[in-house]
Amino acid sequence: MQRIRLRYTKRGRLRFTSHRDFQRAFERALRRAEVPMAYSAGFTPHPKVSYANAAPTGTGSEAEYLEIALTAPRDPEKLRQLLDESMPAGLDIVDAVEARTSGLADRLTASVWELRLDGVSVDEAARAAEAFRAAETVEVQRKTKSGIRTFDAREAVVSLEAVEVSDVSAGPADRPGEAACAILRLVVRHVTPAVRPDDVLSGLRAVADLAPPVPAAVTRLAQGLFGEETGTVTDPLALDREADPTAPQTAAAGTATATAPAAEGPA
Repeated sequence: MQRIRLRYTKRGRLRFTSHRDFQRAFERALRRAEVPMAYSAGFTPHPKVSYANAAPTGTGSEAEYLEIALTAPRDPEKLRQLLDESMPAGLDIVDAVEARTSGLADRLTASVWELRLDGVSVDEAARAAEAFRAAETVEVQRKTKSGIRTFDAREAVVSLEAVEVSDVSAGPADRPGEAACAILRLVVRHVTPAVRPDDVLSGLRAVADLAPPVPAAVTRLAQGLFGEETGTVTDPLALDREADPTAPQTAAAGTATATAPAAEGPA
């Protein structure tokens, strides 16, 4: 059995794709590409696909991860190309490695997010970010299946800053063009309960009365292992590349610093 780890995106209108919708589209792509999938046992066998920390519906992403199990070996890059051709534009398979180490999910300890705030000035966003960082705790509420839950959104946020639109790399349709707006970049640790970008926006409203006139456009730029000493979120597939003696040693995709996350360009 061979295991392949894939990185995929949710771009443009496809950011509104739910996780279940993506699963259906991906399983169709597996059939079209004639991938020799391993299946579970039982009365209703299903392909062995493991998803890791999927982004919420409505958010764009440049860094979603999954792992598939095969019954016959395949070249990861050729497999990536076949799957990408079988997926809808916007749900792009952009990276693939053979799994040579364990614990992919354990390496997803933080995410780098970009929030586009149309109708908000950079100065206003910067003041709100400063107020959020200065707060010891920022209590927010979220509706759950068991009722309203109150928790601290501040502790999980490693960094939060406002940047000029000109500092945002051109790329996916989720990102701004020429229109004036503020961009917030933040690094969030994956904790329990999970702190999502909309929780941070609720916190900004609570501590600084920041209320964008239109919903924020949210994009995950990277996720991976957070380095306490370096302040970076590193590529979770890097260890698999390093363990493969035949793989070319290229710059790690999806690596970003806490203060200046690297943005992925267009597919």
